[in-house]
Amino acid sequence: MSKTYSGSVHDVTIAKQENCNYPEGIRLYKDLGYIGYTPDSVINMIPIKKPKKKDLTLLQKWHNKSISSVRVSVEHAIAGIKRCRIIKERCRVAYYNRDNLLLIATGLHNLRVFSSLRSYKMRLNHKYI
Repeated sequence: MSKTYSGSVHDVTIAKQENCNYPEGIRLYKDLGYIGYTPDSVINMIPIKKPKKKDLTLLQKWHNKSISSVRVSVEHAIAGIKRCRIIKERCRVAYYNRDNLLLIATGLHNLRVFSSLRSYKMRLNHKYI
């Protein structure tokens, strides 16, 4: 997660300015916003575009489907973080506070997802409370 940038800044520009370091051999799932960003020592996972007036092969379709399944789970996590409305709406606090708010919202989302008390009915000694 990078710092907050003001104005409209392209994703590739932020990634290059942040000088991200990745572990050796990690898979980097990218979308069209990161075309041209190829850090060393990573395996770039990007969907294959369909050629004009032709179909993709079954292997290419399987490749795209496997990438999209990972990206969908990431998008669901982002949507879960945005349940805290302060994250998705306009916020007029200092930039360093925005970063802290995002970290807090991410922690709340992780607590909600990984908590053993997720359901409304809690089972205790074979009785529902």
